[in-house]
Amino acid sequence: MKTIDIWLLVFPGFALLDATGPAQVFGSANDEARDALLPQPYRIHMIAPGGGPVASSCGVTVLSAPLPPAGSKLAGATLIVSGGHGIETAGGAHDPAMARWVARAAGRVARCCAVCTGAFVLARAGLLDGRRAVTHWRDAALLQSQFPAIDVHEDAIYIKDGPLYTSAGIAAGMDLALSLVEEDQGRAVGLAVAKRMVVFFKRPGGQRQFSSQLLAQADPQDVHAQLTDWLRPRLRQRIDVEQMAAACALSVRTLHRQLRQAAGLSPAQLLLRLRMEAACGLLERPGMTVKRAASQSGFGSEYNLRRAFAAQLGVVPSDYQARFG
Repeated sequence: MKTIDIWLLVFPGFALLDATGPAQVFGSANDEARDALLPQPYRIHMIAPGGGPVASSCGVTVLSAPLPPAGSKLAGATLIVSGGHGIETAGGAHDPAMARWVARAAGRVARCCAVCTGAFVLARAGLLDGRRAVTHWRDAALLQSQFPAIDVHEDAIYIKDGPLYTSAGIAAGMDLALSLVEEDQGRAVGLAVAKRMVVFFKRPGGQRQFSSQLLAQADPQDVHAQLTDWLRPRLRQRIDVEQMAAACALSVRTLHRQLRQAAGLSPAQLLLRLRMEAACGLLERPGMTVKRAASQSGFGSEYNLRRAFAAQLGVVPSDYQARFG
């Protein structure tokens, strides 16, 4: 295959693994090619505005090259924008010059990708309007509120929408990079790279580390934990917000306010999330049918479950089951 240039864009305060994780995936693909006595498929470049040393959020510094002109040098290449707390600084998502460069570069490269909060850079450049995207679960609501034209999916590990790719937080950048290797060189090579790195080739589940059950454990006394504990055994029942408020001994208005403060969710959104998590867990069991999963998770019908999966995960239940069951 023709050698592909990988341009990894970093900022001061970037999350180290956002850039080095994908870099290692492509580097391991080069190692696989070298061991097979084949030409290396990737050239890896770390770039930043102005170039030079760039400190990550954990204090480790990488040496970067200046941004290349958005011309023929980027043709056919892959651009990957890292994320991290530094994305909010002058050189990050709010830098108009950076947004313009990314927008121009996206018109030249074959693939334009973002890891974690790097999605905000693509969004600021106007690249994600009308497209599906994902970011770190903590920032999904913010991305949606700041850029309502984007269809944000909270639970996906990574999403491809045309030539635009986005991934969830930090380590998910490696999942995205493995998918790019598979896209370039086929499943066998992608699997070999995953084996070499001792990571999942296809990680099971979505961003399940942010499940409502785990969040509820952070403070078992707050309204989120109380309502989660009350809802979980009742997912198959018809439940309205008045019942939820009564279970927490709160008014409906107070429940909305306190739950929004504690978890950034409305009562209806929490109920949907719990039912989605239950449905995903059921579909991952051997022998489970979509119809039974819909019933046991509280969606009632396959139609309701399909609608929820399409809206929340961007896949149908049968596809989810085929991948993770």
